[in-house]
Amino acid sequence: MRWNMMVLASCLAMTGCMGSSMSERQDQDVQSSLQYDSVPCDQLLAQRNGLAQQYHLSTDAKPSFSNPAMGFGPFTPDMRSKSKRDTDLASGKIDAMNRSLERRDCGKPNKQKKFALPS
Repeated sequence: MRWNMMVLASCLAMTGCMGSSMSERQDQDVQSSLQYDSVPCDQLLAQRNGLAQQYHLSTDAKPSFSNPAMGFGPFTPDMRSKSKRDTDLASGKIDAMNRSLERRDCGKPNKQKKFALPS
């Protein structure tokens, strides 16, 4: 019994070191929005809408995280299917695009500037 526990513990530790743990891969789904700041607003809106349509997601998708047993996150192997991993990655990209669009006030009409003399 003790031998089995030692083997299980070493296997879990090796899984965490291989870079394929569930928590590590889910963290990679979160993207920086700064990479999209140089893309013009209309093109970024089209990219976001196309990505959402391709993966059947809403345009306000956010990356999701599973809740592994407490303390075992870094050691839990990523058992998601390839399509689920791709969908989660697309959710992270859509979220980053939305944050860039919101920060730059894209898609909102420009406020009318009033030219008036100070009173």
